[in-house]
Parts: sequence; structure tokens; C-alpha cells
Amino acid sequence: MYLADQTWPDLGDYVAEESVAVVPLGSTEQHGPHLPLATDHLIAEGLAREAAARAGFLCTPTVNVGVSPHHKQFHGTMWVDPPEFRDYVESFSRNLTYHGVDRIVYVNAHGGNMQHLREVGRRLREDRAAFAVEWMWDESIPDLVDDLFERNGPHGGPKETAMIMHLAPELVREDRLEEARDGGVPVFEDADPYRYGARNFYDAIDNTENGVLGDQTDATPEKGEQLFEAATEQLVRLLEFVDESRFEDLMAKPHVDPQPGSRR
Repeated sequence: MYLADQTWPDLGDYVAEESVAVVPLGSTEQHGPHLPLATDHLIAEGLAREAAARAGFLCTPTVNVGVSPHHKQFHGTMWVDPPEFRDYVESFSRNLTYHGVDRIVYVNAHGGNMQHLREVGRRLREDRAAFAVEWMWDESIPDLVDDLFERNGPHGGPKETAMIMHLAPELVREDRLEEARDGGVPVFEDADPYRYGARNFYDAIDNTENGVLGDQTDATPEKGEQLFEAATEQLVRLLEFVDESRFEDLMAKPHVDPQPGSRR
């Protein structure tokens, strides 16, 4: 069920019985010469809406702009600063709790959002407002990603290329796949990202001139479909787990005994 397509009475029927919301989040940022800036939010929305439909839960509109200043040198990249992003996500999450939602799964497709979504989830849990958890699609199926691609790359690589080939093939510039590979860095370690134990870069352009890593020519629509189906299955399982768990079991555990002040 997609929230924005419903009427308010329809949603009233939903929250009278269910308390789970699926929130897709991505970014609008460069993904090399071959993929659209919409890559991350297209993946997030595709997975969120499919899993919500299969599991029978509510999916909200997508957050299309995320924490992406590390791609700022490339045309068109949009970003918000981390504090504003966290506050925005927390604010609309508390809005959902007002309507009866107390379990939220952030379906995330952008690495720059990860730590900030986890911080928001911690805030909501500490306040006992909701159990909100960040889910990153490729982290749910690491073995399949490794099996499908010899040189994957963490950004704009074959896994994201294959996913967009599956979800929105008309947006992939297939005539630029070799350009993406040859103008980027096929193997991330070859960029020499660490020196003497320190991460020596802040922006993507510090490592790759065209903004991407991995061998994009290894992507196919069929591999994208495999990734999509496997990740959707994992997300459905997570949604069902969150739904079936008692709210108390999802909250922070109490302080160990003896309780503070109990012997005063």
C-alpha cells in the first residue's frame, strides 16, 4: 500500500490493524557517465514498494535527497547537511508515530545516509516513540553480490548498474559502460585510499576522476533482477520480523541489577 495513493479513511483502516511503515531513502547524486543521478532513490523506492506490497504494509513517499556532499564536485549532485537530514527524518518519523505507526524500516540505498539513519533510530528507541531500523539493500545479500561480480566497486559499479538496468533500463547509457570502467577505478584498493592507517580521502573525486568504481561492463538486466528479487525477499523477512515482534522486545533492555539507587 502506497501512502500517497490512499485516502485518509483508507489509511484509517490500515492503522487500526497495522503499525509498520516502510520509508525509502536515497540520494540525487552523480553515478558516473552511465547512470542517472536518480540511481539511489530509484533503487530504494523500487525495493520498498515491492516489499511493502508483498508483505501487506504501508510504504511512504521516497526521500530523494540525502547526505551527499562527498560527490559535490560533479554536476547536478544535491545534498543536505547531516544535522538537517537527521532532524528531517526524525520529524517525519514522529509524524508517523502520531498516526499509530511504531515500527519503521528505513529502506536505504545510499551509503552516506547510513550512520545518520541509525542515529535517528537510536533517538526514537530511547524515547520509546518507535522502533526504527536502517536497512541497506546490498548489505542484505553480500554473498550474491560477490558471486555475480568479480570487480564490484562501492559506487556506480556493476551492482547498481545492473539494478537500474532492471528497474529503469531506459536511463542507463549502455554505450558508456566501458568509459565508466576505464575512466574510473575498477578495483577500489588500487585507489590507495588508506595510508599509514588513516583514510586519506573525503570526496569521491579524490579516488576516481569520473566518480565511479568497479567494472560496469559486468552488469546485465538479468543480474539486476537476481539482485532485486533476493534483496526484496530479505526485506520482506525483516518487515515480518519487525511486525511479529512485541514492541517491548524491540525496545532498549533495562539496566542490569542492582538498579541504580535501589539500596538508598
